[in-house]
This record gives sequence, structure tokens and C-alpha cells, in this order.
Amino acid sequence: MRAPTIRDVAERAGVSKSLVSLVLRGSEQVRPEKREAVLRAVRELGYRPNTAARSLSERRTRTVGVLLNDLRNPWFVELLDGLNSLLHDNGLRMLLADARLNRRTGQAPADLFLDLSVDGLVVVGTLPDPAALEAVAARMPVVVAGAREAVPPRVDVVAGDDERGARLVTEHLIGLGHRRIAHIVGYGAVGELRRRSFEETMRAHGLAGHARVEASDMTEEGGYRTMVRLLGHGPDRPTAVFAVNDIAGVGALSAAEELGLAVPRDLSVVGYDNTSISRLRHLWLTTVDGGGHDVGRRAARCLLDRFDHPEAPGRVHLAAPALEIRGTTGPPLTD
Repeated sequence: MRAPTIRDVAERAGVSKSLVSLVLRGSEQVRPEKREAVLRAVRELGYRPNTAARSLSERRTRTVGVLLNDLRNPWFVELLDGLNSLLHDNGLRMLLADARLNRRTGQAPADLFLDLSVDGLVVVGTLPDPAALEAVAARMPVVVAGAREAVPPRVDVVAGDDERGARLVTEHLIGLGHRRIAHIVGYGAVGELRRRSFEETMRAHGLAGHARVEASDMTEEGGYRTMVRLLGHGPDRPTAVFAVNDIAGVGALSAAEELGLAVPRDLSVVGYDNTSISRLRHLWLTTVDGGGHDVGRRAARCLLDRFDHPEAPGRVHLAAPALEIRGTTGPPLTD
């Protein structure tokens, strides 16, 4: 049996081929009863649009490339959910690629999407060479989400307000009475913004001499190892730790438990990102909600706007953070 065609759908629905095309493109210019007749015919016939043919006629693929730098970070899952929901509402499909895998194979991160002629690109997370986006941005609309590195002109950046978020954490811990506070630092511009805000807030409260920073790789293992180092200072150990993300915070909790410290009685721990991990009942981690879903939707909106205004200057859009106080922070026993 031959596959049903758009003509078959039109005949079954009692409408023209052009009206079927409008319905399939999601046009709002079709009366509800006509739209329902077309959609019913599509279901009954099992019709599937010829995507390749439509792409040729429209000179668009209706796909958006998404280049993800870290598949391990659950915050990006929430960002992708927000991104995909708005793209889907606008008739666009998301194609995902792993930037780290591309680097290991020696392939330029965005080459795959250039070959597939996607309509636009969303880069999620920190890339080691943001300058590589310049050639891509000259050929298609590009938006960077969840990172704060410098980008070429006409590239929008959507991220959380990391400086404000880190200030919320630090002031929360100071307000509880903590003085010896450590920060497990991350990498990239986001890590630098959070570290700098932590140090500035400690300085503003006259606690610069009590602030400690220790680098990590933003993984659970990295958080664990960094926490072991921080807790190896006897009576001068910190009474509170601010981890750069929830994953590192989980590693810090594991280290505290192995060393016999009760959280939050002996040590307060704060993460960042408000991921699903932080909301697990046996962890119940105090953290910062960086608005991952909102960042994703804003990134999609920026990309849609850039389709219509490709020459507009790039802008930075920051989502407001909120502190989520849970079970891993409390006043220090002594300080």
C-alpha cells in the first residue's frame, strides 16, 4: 500500500491542500472546526509529512542544534526541558550533541550541526573555546545558555545571576552565625563569578580572613576530595561550606559523614542549582535555585527572536536566583 499524501488528507477532510499545509505548520489562521477535521484525517490515514521535501521548499529544517558541554550535570536537564518545551510549541525539534565527545574525537563542536543545516544553535554550558562560535554565528543564529564566557557579537547569553546567588548563600551562612566559611570553587566564568561574589561578601562583613577557597572539578568525587582537604585543619576547620553546585555538595556531604561530622549540627553545607538531587529526602540540601527551566525557555525565546532579527546586537539575560533553605544548614555549635 502506498503512503498517504497531503492530497489524501485534503480529500478526507473536505478541504484544500493549502489549508492542510497551514494546519500542519501550526497556523492560527484556520478555524477550529477545519483544524480538527484535518487533524482527524491525519490520524485516520496515518499521514506523516515529508519533512525533507518541506525543508527544501521552505529552505528550513525546523530543527535546532543543542550543543551540551556536560551530560552529567542534572541542572542542564531542567534547562533542556524549558528549552524544548518552547521550541516544540513553535514547531521546532531539538537535536542534541555532546561537546566533550566531539572534542575527544577531534571534531569541531558545531560541525555536525553545520552539516545538518539546522536553523539555529543553542550552546548549553561552558565551552573551552567560545571564539570558535564566531564562524558558526556568521552562518546561523546562536544562543548560549547557562554560561557567562565572552561571546561574539549577535550571540545572546541566557544564564542565572551567579553573583547574586553566591551572595545569597554567603549572607545566609553569615546570618546563621558562621564565620569560618569555605567555598568549593568551580571552573569557567560561572565558577569565577560565584567565587568572586563569595569573597566580596565575606570581605563586606569583615570576614575576609576567615574565608577559604578550594578548587574542584564540579563533580561529586571532586567535592568529596576537596571537602576532605578542608576538614583536615583540626580546630580551624570551616563550620560551613558553600559548594559550587549540588553535585559537589553531595560529595562534601559524603566526606563529612565519613569523618564523623553531623550535618548541620557540626557542619553546614550549601549547594547550587536546586537540581533533583538536592531535593532527595535523605539529602534535603540547602541550595540556590538558578532557574534552570526559566533559563531554557528564555534561551528558546531569544533564538526565536533572532530568527526574525538576525542582525540585532547580542544581549545578556540573567534569571533571578532564589535561596532554597532545607536541612543541611543551621547555626554553628561554636565559632
